[in-house]
Amino acid sequence: MSPTVDLSIVIPFLDEAPNLRPLHAELVPVLDALGPQWELVYVDDGSTDDGPAIAAALAAADPRVRSVSLTRNYGQSTALIAGAEAARGRWIATLDGDGQNDPADLAVLWPVIESGEAEMANGVRVRRVDSWVRRVSSRIVNATRNRLSGDTVTDVGCSLRIFPRQAFLSAVRFEGMHRFLPTLLRMQGVTIVEREVSHRPRQAGESKYGINNRLWRGLADLLMLRRLRRHSIDYQIREPSGATPGKEAPK
Repeated sequence: MSPTVDLSIVIPFLDEAPNLRPLHAELVPVLDALGPQWELVYVDDGSTDDGPAIAAALAAADPRVRSVSLTRNYGQSTALIAGAEAARGRWIATLDGDGQNDPADLAVLWPVIESGEAEMANGVRVRRVDSWVRRVSSRIVNATRNRLSGDTVTDVGCSLRIFPRQAFLSAVRFEGMHRFLPTLLRMQGVTIVEREVSHRPRQAGESKYGINNRLWRGLADLLMLRRLRRHSIDYQIREPSGATPGKEAPK
């Protein structure tokens, strides 16, 4: 029987071969010190470099590490779903495979879950080191998203977060859902707390995001999310007249 896993760290990546081993070397001691029984799930989203081979080698060297390789580039949302379906933990933590999220910040987020303060801990990046294109597009999407969705999430683009695995797998699925994960989970009643986390410069490789697939696609996905929220089903049962709430009405 496989050991119980509390926390599964799912890391989607696309052509991040130079960053995987350094990220892994940082992650393992952080997770060992964190406390819960953990596993790492690397998800290759159709890479064309040596990333899949590196992830497979890391998995072969440690039974707590597994790798999933998709047949082509499906997109980050699909890669997250594939990783969550392969995961065994009650809780899912996510990081980007480019090394810009600091693994040490998991120690900021996990106490929120462990203490029961909230069911989701969402990172808020401070002192962003991205290009002006990414910073500006993120600000536009964040502001527009909150205005149209009626929700308030400071940094929806931060990939560093912890949330319940089952709630994520029960959420409405569409490519781009990773951009609105806090709202999708809040729609299911998941409680959310935000915590400030650090942000680091990319050390190798190239960003996969620009204006076309970050700003415009994000706004298109936002319109889909708004429609989902407006047409979501919610209801309450009215107690029969004279009945005591919570008790069966007289026959």
